[in-house]
Amino acid sequence: MKVYKFGGASVRNAEGIRNMMEIVQHENDDLIVVVSAMGKTTNALENVVNAAFAGNQQEAFEALDVVRQYHYELLQTLYPTGYVFQQAKVELYLKDITELLHDFWNRQHAYESAEHQLSMNYDAFYDSIVSFGELISTHLIFLAFVKAGVPCELMHMPTLLRTDNTFREAKVDMDESKKLLCDFLDKGQRTKDKGTLYIAQGFIGGTAQGERTTLGREGSDYTAAVLANLVDAESVTIWKDVPGILNADPRLFEKTTLIPELTYYDAVELAYSGAQIIHPKTIRPLENKHIPLYVRPFAAYHEAGSVIKDTTAKPIDVPVYIWRKNQILITVRPKDFGFVLEESLHNLFETIQEHRLKVSLIQSSAVTISVCVDNSRYLQPAIEELQQSYAVTFNENLSLLTIRGTTPAVIQEVTEGKNILLSQTTRRTARFVIAGEVRSKK
Repeated sequence: MKVYKFGGASVRNAEGIRNMMEIVQHENDDLIVVVSAMGKTTNALENVVNAAFAGNQQEAFEALDVVRQYHYELLQTLYPTGYVFQQAKVELYLKDITELLHDFWNRQHAYESAEHQLSMNYDAFYDSIVSFGELISTHLIFLAFVKAGVPCELMHMPTLLRTDNTFREAKVDMDESKKLLCDFLDKGQRTKDKGTLYIAQGFIGGTAQGERTTLGREGSDYTAAVLANLVDAESVTIWKDVPGILNADPRLFEKTTLIPELTYYDAVELAYSGAQIIHPKTIRPLENKHIPLYVRPFAAYHEAGSVIKDTTAKPIDVPVYIWRKNQILITVRPKDFGFVLEESLHNLFETIQEHRLKVSLIQSSAVTISVCVDNSRYLQPAIEELQQSYAVTFNENLSLLTIRGTTPAVIQEVTEGKNILLSQTTRRTARFVIAGEVRSKK
């Protein structure tokens, strides 16, 4: 068994879907294909959620119509001679979304005097709506394979990947998921001449109570890793719009270098620094079973790309540059200068965990603690809570630059002329919190 994962950019149009089908049909082993929502569908469904939560019904339906038109146009290109059946499938899902919207507004009216109850329900409502992106994409791709005469089975991950109810960042119950998944695979129809093809949604799972959950943005990579762990897969391949894992984002740097091999440790370190190529949670399920992870170019699928595995022939020998955008630098200090570092760290991180902030850098001094975090809708409540005990200052619209394998010359070249608010250097890594967004290539 192997696992392939295709992101939303890979299946954003008819050409991408046809290319994905060609890649898949070159594989003769049993294969699970994990698919994300098509194109920018997740963003579009987030617009539906936010408009609905704000009580703007017209805006919510306009945002939903954007989802409808996008998929209709894709189907029209994919099936020039007719796509009524596929269109009807999309419409059934959109009808389900509409019913959820009306149900939410009815409950909103009932709770209008208890705003805090609505606030608590945002994440569950988000998952119930946004999860339709993957449900639609996998159903359409399943139908595309069927129409092409390729036998395959559609997996419904909300019933196969069991999670808790931490909506928007659900935690997978590996033991229960393994039972559910193995039972499904045992009952599957096996093809005689080649391996069985399964189509699975990335990013989503479900609770024991039947509620849909999501695993965090870009969680389809994690889905692929979890499935590989549960079925003891031979390998995982993530298909990207880049040649493999590069030492820098090609959208920001003109000259990049392919890194053909990385260890699991390298990958974790880069992912938690903000590298977009691999989701941070992806590595652990693979490392536990020693399953290699390949990152290969979607547009040139014969090329080897990069591989992440236990050991490599040589360490990474080029500097690696990672930009993490939309950062907030928060600095806390005691109001009365009575400062106990250990106690304050405990209180600070208890608040951070409670409000689900993503920390990317920590630095302390005699009287202050600074943390760099991702901007999110949970940020303001966290700051307000901290202000009850500490003097709090924060800066917005920041970027975090991490340079791994650094030298003074490299630092000088990349940071020259930039407004650096905080810097942190260790033996081989330098990190800088920089005012303003990343704008151009260097």
